[in-house]
Amino acid sequence: MAKGVPFSSGFMLSSIIGFFISVFFVMDISPTWGLTFAIIFVIMFIASVVTLSHIEADDRYGMKELAIHEKGHYRKK
Repeated sequence: MAKGVPFSSGFMLSSIIGFFISVFFVMDISPTWGLTFAIIFVIMFIASVVTLSHIEADDRYGMKELAIHEKGHYRKK
């Protein structure tokens, strides 16, 4: 089975911002296009959450990379 790489945080951020823009601004111009864009951005958000939930702890992009005690700039005094 192929290992997937999670989407970037910019992908999730663009889906959230795009949803709000389509609901508050595009809906005023055209309700059909506003609803269509809102559905697309919701699907993008769901896809980013699903890919984040499949991260394994021993993976390169897993939680081990985020641990502060593993990095060289942290020193106990």
